Amino acid sequence: MSRTKDELNSCSLLGVSGVKYPTDYAPELLETFENKHCENDYLVTFDCPEFTSLCPKTGQPDFGHIIINYIPDRLMVESKSLKLYLFSFRNHGDFHEDCVNIIMKDLVRLMQPRYLEVRGIFMPRGGISIIPFANYGDADHQDMVSSRLLAVFPDKL
Repeated sequence: MSRTKDELNSCSLLGVSGVKYPTDYAPELLETFENKHCENDYLVTFDCPEFTSLCPKTGQPDFGHIIINYIPDRLMVESKSLKLYLFSFRNHGDFHEDCVNIIMKDLVRLMQPRYLEVRGIFMPRGGISIIPFANYGDADHQDMVSSRLLAVFPDKL
């Protein structure tokens, strides 16, 4: 069940050395490939422990940890394109909550997954950590949207 060259045509960044890292927010970098296991609901997790963006007011750097979980439908995001896309936030000025929601919306628009969630765990600024969570589910996964949203409310930190 190996992938053919034709199936990999949409992955233009994978296997290419010398790819330039973007200096500005670049959702057009995101690429997909076909999910060969559509009959299964299964979870894919991406863990980006070195996410950076800029404060929209001060321009100071913000450092965070982004975790993306999704249940694919027909399309999946290619990991190198996701890495470059997340790197494109490095010079992007937005609040943490905005970054997490932008990432979620871009990935939903790209893949139309069955379910997707994005969590940001940002380093403290001024003594306060911000941990935004955003999720999406298709019509068959609305119960999961609600239950996962409730599950992330911490009792205690």
